Parts: sequence; structure tokens; C-alpha cells
Amino acid sequence: MSIGHTLLGLLESGPRHGYELKRAYDERFGLERPLHYGQVYATLARLLRNGLVTESGVEPGGGPERKSYAITDAGVTDIEKWLGTPEKPELYLQNTLYTKVVLALLSGRAADDVLDTQRAAHLKTMRELTARKTNGDLADALICDHALFHLEADLRWLELTAARLGELAEEVRT
Repeated sequence: MSIGHTLLGLLESGPRHGYELKRAYDERFGLERPLHYGQVYATLARLLRNGLVTESGVEPGGGPERKSYAITDAGVTDIEKWLGTPEKPELYLQNTLYTKVVLALLSGRAADDVLDTQRAAHLKTMRELTARKTNGDLADALICDHALFHLEADLRWLELTAARLGELAEEVRT
């Protein structure tokens, strides 16, 4: 995810201090990986240098002065361009799990154990996401659905690979 673009998008509703941006980011997008303050201020410095935000005021505080940032017209144009650009679909053509299965087969280890262990990990994560989705709001439900759909696809691949394991074993050992 582009942190810079996300901060620009959050600034479209009005000027904010770095602390307010971090809090808004973490509430909406940082449930699993909240931003560090250093990331926020380094990103704001880059956006300021690139003319995408401007300082809109300074307030004295209990500590250092709090700078407020606002999005510029160039920032609005940049966020519009970013929102209109499709994300590259993630292809998993070089996959660690596939590598583990092949190496297990090459070494004479039980590749089905590798698949079973992974299946159990996927199912555990799916149960956790389903509970989170049930107890969360709509935004949480949507992000959990996204992750669940990817895990379901992985499970389908695990089942297909398990069904073809004998054939794959012959192929990789020749």
C-alpha cells in the first residue's frame, strides 16, 4: 500500500496534524500494521518536498510545535491518478509453499505432510478472520473477506496439489 497516497487521501477532508493522520490511518488501514510516527513525518516531508502537501499552520503544544498539513491541487491530481490506476494482479508463480512441496519430494520426505500442515494453518487463520469479521464493522468485514477469499484459493490449490502429488513426484524425480 502506498502510505503517501493514503495520507493524501486522508488530507482531502481537510488539514490535519501528523498525529491526527497517524490515528486516522491506524483506525482505517493499520489494524495489522500501524504506522510509526517516523513513517508519518518522513512521508509528510517527502510529500511537502514534492509539492503535494503544504504546511497550513503551526500550533504550539505541550512539546514541539504541531504543524498542520493540507493537500495541494497537485496532491489532489496525484491522488486522482493513483485511484484511477489499477493495481497489478498478484501472481504467485514463484511460491514458497510450492518450493517446499517439490523439495520434500526430491528429498524423499512426505510432501503430503507439508500440505497438511499448511492446510491446518490456513484453516486456523480462516477461523480467526471469520470471528473478527463477525465482531467487526463493515470495513473490517470487507478486509477480512478479501483475505478469506485468498485463503480459499490457497486451499483449493492445496487440495489440487494433494490430488496430483503422485504425478508431481514422478515428474520432479526424473
